[in-house]
Amino acid sequence: MSETKEIDTQELGEKVVRVLKTIYDPEIPVDIYELGLIYDVFVNEDYETKILMTLTTPNCPVAETLPVEVEEKVKTIDMVKDCEVEITFDPPWSQDLMSDEAKLELGLL
Repeated sequence: MSETKEIDTQELGEKVVRVLKTIYDPEIPVDIYELGLIYDVFVNEDYETKILMTLTTPNCPVAETLPVEVEEKVKTIDMVKDCEVEITFDPPWSQDLMSDEAKLELGLL
C-alpha cells in the first residue's frame, strides 16, 4: 500500500513541476523552473506541497506577486490540498542555476 502513495507523491511532484514551468519571470522570457528559481518541491502523503524558491534579486519587482502566483497555480492541481511557498536567498540566485535550455534561450551558451 505504501508503494502506491510513493508513486502518487512522485506523480504529484511532476505535476507541480509542469505547472511551475508555465510561470515566467516578467523580465526574462524563460520559465521560473528553467531559470533555477525553484530550489525544491516537497510533496507529502497528504498532498500538501511546499515550494522552496528564490528570486533573481531580493528587490525583484515581482517579489510580492510571484510567490502568490506560484502558490495559486499549484493549488489549481486537483490532487493538491495545500501549497506553501517559502522564499530564500541562501544560496543567492546566479546564472549558474539556470538550465542549459534557459542559457541557450538567453544567448548565454
